[in-house]
Amino acid sequence: MLRLSDFDYNLPKGLVAQYPSERRDGSRLLVLHKNSGKIEHRIFRDIAGYFQKGDLLVLNNTKVVPARLFGRKMTGGKVEALILAQSFPQLGSASFGTDRAQGDEYEVLLKPARGCKIGTKLIFGDGALKAEVSKIENGRRFLKFQCNGNFAELLDRFGKVPLPPYIKRDTADSDIERYQTVYAEKKGAVAAPTAGLHFTKEILNSASAKGTDVGYVTLHVGYGTFKPVKSDDVTDHNMEKEYFEINGALLEKLKTKKGRTIAIGTTTCRALETVAAKFTLRLGSAVLTTSCSGQALPDTAEQALQLQQGWTDLFIHPPYEFQAVDALLTNFHLPRTTLLMLVSAFCGRGLLMSVYEEAVREKYRFYSYGDAMLII
Repeated sequence: MLRLSDFDYNLPKGLVAQYPSERRDGSRLLVLHKNSGKIEHRIFRDIAGYFQKGDLLVLNNTKVVPARLFGRKMTGGKVEALILAQSFPQLGSASFGTDRAQGDEYEVLLKPARGCKIGTKLIFGDGALKAEVSKIENGRRFLKFQCNGNFAELLDRFGKVPLPPYIKRDTADSDIERYQTVYAEKKGAVAAPTAGLHFTKEILNSASAKGTDVGYVTLHVGYGTFKPVKSDDVTDHNMEKEYFEINGALLEKLKTKKGRTIAIGTTTCRALETVAAKFTLRLGSAVLTTSCSGQALPDTAEQALQLQQGWTDLFIHPPYEFQAVDALLTNFHLPRTTLLMLVSAFCGRGLLMSVYEEAVREKYRFYSYGDAMLII
């Protein structure tokens, strides 16, 4: 049995990063050669030196929505709402930025939830954004919003960046920029794909100049990234679904690449592995084995190489045979989390735990605004 305690480690509180590094590319980079166990200590701006001609660098271009709203009940009493990422594909596509939210229903986490029964009316901001609790499922509330104006613009106006709970401070103005990647494009996440926060446009240009190809997936990071694993047998844990898209151009690159596929972040890794489970990806061919989003199977490989989109609840933990990803860039993750389990599956649990001990000794900064680790 794979026990939850197998993924525990001790971390001094002072190593949990509360702010990003002064420069995106100024964070530290631990490089792990997983076959030999060799460790190198570098600065992130050195990372392009590990990319090679023919490699395929894949990044997650999701964009964090200011999904944290502060308001009050019509009857009085403060309330905080976090709109969950599952709610956003209707906004994260071409319809984001419209008045679509008028009467639409969104899954939220409310604090305090007690007293917010069906029919409870809420007011956010200056009153231009109102909502009513429409239903309750599994302890979570669903809100129907009524707004005077463009819903996306009102979220930008009244919403706050939903920083992770281990960042013990109020949201700062600088978080609006620094809690997004420089290539963020498609709105829909409630948490950043944090491995990508270290990249600058200059680093991406350097990678391209070396002959490294660059491609993008979209996986809208949801609340599930923070959801604790409660079962002692980790295989009993159920992942929350997250929406993803992979376009045909990237699928073509995956099947014709001559080097490694380097996933930037665990979210990118999960998206790639989800599609790899649907396709047989190999040099010169792509054969669809099942549908990603419930449509009928395409008749030809050419039809298969169109936009693939859907929901993934893929839970990667040891043992797992990776089909699409050859190298992984990731931050340092919380104990007992699904993110730590994914990385354990990639390089081996024992090796990863020893690397984390080394990172603690060397005083690396941990978690979302912390330092990075490249596993090659």
